[in-house]
Amino acid sequence: MVLATNLRIFKQIATRSGAKYHAATMLRPALATQSTSLDLTQANFFRYSSTVVDNKVGTKNYSSTGFVEKSLNVLDSQAVARIKEELAEVDANSDGRLDAEELKLLLRKHAGAFTDSEVVELSELYYAAKAGGSVPFSDFIEAIDRVAEKGEGVKTITNNPIGIRREIMEYYNIGKPHQYTEAELNIDLIHRQPEGWLDKAAFYSCQAVRRVFDMATGWRMDNIRVDNTLNRVIYLETIAAVPGMVAAVVRHFKSLRRMSSDGGRIALFLEEATNERMHLLTFVQMKDPGYLFRAAVIGGQFVFALGFSLAYVISPAFCHRFVGYVEEEACTTYTKIIKAIETSPDGSDMAAWRTQTPPGIARAYWKLGEQSTVLDLMKAVRADEAEHRDVNHLMSGLKDGDYNPYYDPEQKLNTMLSKYIRDIMTRPEDKQKSLA
Repeated sequence: MVLATNLRIFKQIATRSGAKYHAATMLRPALATQSTSLDLTQANFFRYSSTVVDNKVGTKNYSSTGFVEKSLNVLDSQAVARIKEELAEVDANSDGRLDAEELKLLLRKHAGAFTDSEVVELSELYYAAKAGGSVPFSDFIEAIDRVAEKGEGVKTITNNPIGIRREIMEYYNIGKPHQYTEAELNIDLIHRQPEGWLDKAAFYSCQAVRRVFDMATGWRMDNIRVDNTLNRVIYLETIAAVPGMVAAVVRHFKSLRRMSSDGGRIALFLEEATNERMHLLTFVQMKDPGYLFRAAVIGGQFVFALGFSLAYVISPAFCHRFVGYVEEEACTTYTKIIKAIETSPDGSDMAAWRTQTPPGIARAYWKLGEQSTVLDLMKAVRADEAEHRDVNHLMSGLKDGDYNPYYDPEQKLNTMLSKYIRDIMTRPEDKQKSLA
């Protein structure tokens, strides 16, 4: 998100100045459909070199901690001048440095590229990443240049000029909000083919658990009803919320013993456990289980939690692969439920879910809206399960010391820079002037 933010800002600046920019593959699609005042001939797609040499921006003077001489690879002098102009406009204390509050003002100049929630999130992340500090404008400009040179999608930059503190991954939880677009709700049913004995052990263990669970709940894909659907998903979610919490707790104690960071995985697993628990809290408002059912939950939870905890201590990789396969099965189950809702004849119990309003807790958590239905809820839950599927398969392949790729603050800040540059480069000049 950070990369995107910075790219958007640079693009607005460069457009207003008529700056040339090494667009390469990153900007060519956008420029093909959007008119700007830029001189973007074929020759201008080659790399430019510029130097920030002055210590003045407008009428403000800066010390050596502000603008210093820097050799850039992509931004030309006009682009740099425009970026410096915008930085000067938000420099509340005239120190030639960019802090979190000033970054917030800078991003709000590019409202078309950043939503209000993104601005708040990115400024808070920037504050945490800099431990409340700031960076010289020259370093900020150099970071934009480095991101632009590498292109969109860059995850990390060697010796990042902004100086990201990655240890914030241990406490700064930037989880994906559980609000999905229509495209995100239409998930693909993906199966990861087992490779090696560990994958095969995880896969066949999952299949065995699935068969036992089907027999215990009387579940058949050709006989999906409201009652047996709710029984299945309620029991399923009481178990599904266990792996994330076990993983977080085991890794938490490991971090304490080793007196070292965990690379941001604990927060991810806690969020997964909370998300699965929200599924449960939603479904129990649609059906209140009886005493026998609740007793079965206690027994199942005891056996599974104990066994999974033991397995996680021995082999986290096996456990995450196992959960990945379980989530594949969950995606298949919810897909069958969704199909049953959509195809059931009018007047049947399942057809009623096409119009029935989901519980308030679901409408709030997934931001489904007042006109949402239980069908919409099921699609959102399925999207959650697809996310857990992909996360656990990915985590199974990570080694000790690897950073959690979903919470990497440097990647998010680099994304912000990318969006900033893109916005500057593609916004028409007259629109930029109106925002100045």
